[in-house]
Amino acid sequence: MTIRKMLIRTPLWLLLLITGALMLFPIIIALLGSFKTNLELTTGATLLPLKWQFQNYVQAWNQADFSGFTFNSLYVAVFATVGTLLVSAMAAYAVDRVAFKGKKLFIFLQSFTLFISIGAVVLRPQFDLMVSIGLQKSLWGVIIILISAHATAFFMIIGFFRGIPKDLDEAALIDGCNFYSTFWRIILPLLRPALAVVALFTFRNAWNEYILPLVFSLSRPDLQTLPVGLANLRYGAGAAVENQLMLAGACISILPLLIVYIFANRSFMQVTVGSVKG
Repeated sequence: MTIRKMLIRTPLWLLLLITGALMLFPIIIALLGSFKTNLELTTGATLLPLKWQFQNYVQAWNQADFSGFTFNSLYVAVFATVGTLLVSAMAAYAVDRVAFKGKKLFIFLQSFTLFISIGAVVLRPQFDLMVSIGLQKSLWGVIIILISAHATAFFMIIGFFRGIPKDLDEAALIDGCNFYSTFWRIILPLLRPALAVVALFTFRNAWNEYILPLVFSLSRPDLQTLPVGLANLRYGAGAAVENQLMLAGACISILPLLIVYIFANRSFMQVTVGSVKG
């Protein structure tokens, strides 16, 4: 039986190893490329650097305002994540627990946005909307737009609501809680694993966002985030292409995401265990 199980699982392990290798390959190439000279990187003659250029990281850090870029990216990512969690969790709670007119229409509109990617088409109306409220030169304009795109988080959270029995709501109402205190005191703590997973994906998307910060920082370079600043690293003095510096900066910018993934690994395990028990 042991040999039979090994034969059955071998193709699965091979598939997982091949998939993992394909996903890690671009990261490894970028990491190795960050230690090469621009000539080596352009010609692509060798996989490993002939001479490891550690000064690429120092030059990238000094040439770009990494401290300012990092602060702006953290500012956008943290507030966009917190706002998305609050809006999507409250919306999911209301939709799952309350019967109201237009409920099906609301769910349809939320799901409708998942299947249509209009991308840069809405940049102009979004920017005009922020101009009308005076946020066209602020990172809060980017944050509000990112929070409004919460449909994926809404459906992820509402899926977990269906696993929470409504008897808890009734018991809380009997004990003196109202609709709002039931959400904050009873329901929200039970959603911690789901909220952690949603926070991870939301933080990653906000951290990697490029177009919106670029548009809102055209007249305010001090508002540039890491993706926008890294793109400027590609061209050095005299408009010479310096891809090695951009790759070095990209590797530095990956570190915060790796830290977030490490701390969120426990939440992934809780969600997996909960789904198996369910």
